[in-house]
Amino acid sequence: MPPSMPSYPPLDDDEWPAAIAELRSGFAGRLNVYRVLAHRPELVRAWSDFRNHVVVETALGRQFSEVVILRTGHAMEAPYEWAHHVVRGRACGLDDARIASLRGPLDAMLPEDAVLAEAVDALLAGGTLSGRQQRDVVELVSTEGLFDLMATVAHYVFLAFIVKSFDVPIDEDIAAELQRNPPPEA
Repeated sequence: MPPSMPSYPPLDDDEWPAAIAELRSGFAGRLNVYRVLAHRPELVRAWSDFRNHVVVETALGRQFSEVVILRTGHAMEAPYEWAHHVVRGRACGLDDARIASLRGPLDAMLPEDAVLAEAVDALLAGGTLSGRQQRDVVELVSTEGLFDLMATVAHYVFLAFIVKSFDVPIDEDIAAELQRNPPPEA
């Protein structure tokens, strides 16, 4: 980072804000992206419930959630998000060919992944889904899933802003896993 730009590295445990002390042992303390976001403790607190819904309670289900996140991370050119969600995607049963396809054209994907990826692409390009795209997503994952897809894209676009603006390092456990088992190529 150029010397004229401020640096917001991940906060160490001894720097962790007292205002969000209880969040350090949970999701916020586990990942560098949230340790960077902890420079603004009130935002981490406010973000906590939304993040829990998007990541844990989503109507998309684990695999479709990872499809949406991976497509978003790729489109946002956010290597931190791509790396983390290659590992998470594998953990929930996505194989490397399926993961790699999410970097490519819609016609090279599984049909259900293409529905979700098209929706991600449309949201990122114009902030809206056509009637057909809405119907396709609802048919695949329900009305709740449609709203959760939009929330997931919004969540990971925000995180992409953080990881790219502040050059957030990939967490050591993820880097080690990807060194052992490299990410798939598109």
